[in-house]
Amino acid sequence: MEFEAVIGLEIHVELNCPTKMFCDCPNRYGDEPNANTCPTCLWFPGAAPRLSEVALEKAALLCLGLGAELQPTSVFDQKVYYYPDLPKGFQLSQAHLPLSRGGGIEIADETGKPKRLRIHHIHMEEDVAKLVHEMEGRVPISLVDFNRAGAPLVEIVTEPDFRSPHHAMEFLKALRTQVRYVGSSECSMENGTMRVDANISVRPRGTSQMNTKVEVKNMNSVRHVGDAIAYEFARQRAAVEAGEAVVLHTRLWDPDKKATLPMRAKFEGPCVPDPSVPVIALSREWIEAMRSRLPEMPAARAERFVAQHGLSADEATFLSADPDVARYFEALVGEGIAPRMALHWLGTQLLPAVKERGQELAATKVPAPRLAVLLKLLARDEINANVARKVLGAMFDSDDAPEAIVEAGGYRQVSDAKELDLLIDKVMVEKKLTAADLQGGQGKAMGFLIGQVMQASGGKANPKKIRELLAKKLGTA
Repeated sequence: MEFEAVIGLEIHVELNCPTKMFCDCPNRYGDEPNANTCPTCLWFPGAAPRLSEVALEKAALLCLGLGAELQPTSVFDQKVYYYPDLPKGFQLSQAHLPLSRGGGIEIADETGKPKRLRIHHIHMEEDVAKLVHEMEGRVPISLVDFNRAGAPLVEIVTEPDFRSPHHAMEFLKALRTQVRYVGSSECSMENGTMRVDANISVRPRGTSQMNTKVEVKNMNSVRHVGDAIAYEFARQRAAVEAGEAVVLHTRLWDPDKKATLPMRAKFEGPCVPDPSVPVIALSREWIEAMRSRLPEMPAARAERFVAQHGLSADEATFLSADPDVARYFEALVGEGIAPRMALHWLGTQLLPAVKERGQELAATKVPAPRLAVLLKLLARDEINANVARKVLGAMFDSDDAPEAIVEAGGYRQVSDAKELDLLIDKVMVEKKLTAADLQGGQGKAMGFLIGQVMQASGGKANPKKIRELLAKKLGTA
């Protein structure tokens, strides 16, 4: 019997708000433990929560960016089973009336065909504190850092539309791009601002039955999500084929063992309306005002890049996948750089250099106007491509203008015909080459001689001009 996976995702996204969800404490990573706390987020008696308007706006933009419909009314509930990492012992979430319903993302499946993966709903909730487990001598102790308690989150709950690790991985990549575009979160799994749980079950292919699912947690990269789903599908399939029952429970992904491991029994307690947080009522005007704040989204931007700049669909998709990359590309073009040159230097030179140095493109020492100056020198044949790459590296370590780096290094390209003719003749004498040798050897001899002239000039000769002069010598110009 052939089996298929039935997969749904629960994705927690931390909103990049300056404060927590229900108080004015900083929502900031890396501060001293328990520095960002107050009577509200520590839930002292008499302290009333107050919903952050910024958190609501960022959550609403995220929902709209994923094609979801904001609900006119949403409310917070208490998850009344015990939370040891929240001062009040329960979590505030939206179990019954979420902020939005519907939405989805279109991906390309394994065959390249479009597949829409639906979102069931998106709700707001607060994050929990950080538990730190240590050994004090031989005695294990657990410490609690409440800085994260009350940080603003949204949870994106999908429909069980996924059938493979590929579907899940492509969905997460696209979702990350969409959310970054609207500016609601950085969506970094490595830094914990996006966390993914996968619910996985198996069934005979071709049937519509929904069987017992297993939840897998602790996946901190898109690749780990794919690996965990693949492992868990194989584990459950083997169990069913052996006549064993699949038991509802939660498992952890161990990236070292490349296996899922039992964590705990699955338990979901009741959720009851919370009386301390007012009902969220969104007017039609407010929703439309949020919709008007949406930026041009990746698919639309890619289509425009194809039409406006003559790029291929794959090239436009590459540029549009990251908002910072797309903005940088448009800034280069706005500085007068040809789209094809901008694409080439951004993709093959600048982005690898930025990554190698551990920088962010939006804060790099080589912003678009500065790179544009260098590329204009290259376009005017004042320097060659090898020199341009060398100067680009120097620009990360110096605040000098590209022209100043070129002059200081003596990198300006030699294009003077008389000077290049002398170099060509010198190399031909040294290598004992004649025009007949070049004509007989055709392209190979031509390429060899260009390389030798470049070497003799210390890399400063203009290779285009050398080729032109050689063509004249051979009578093929």
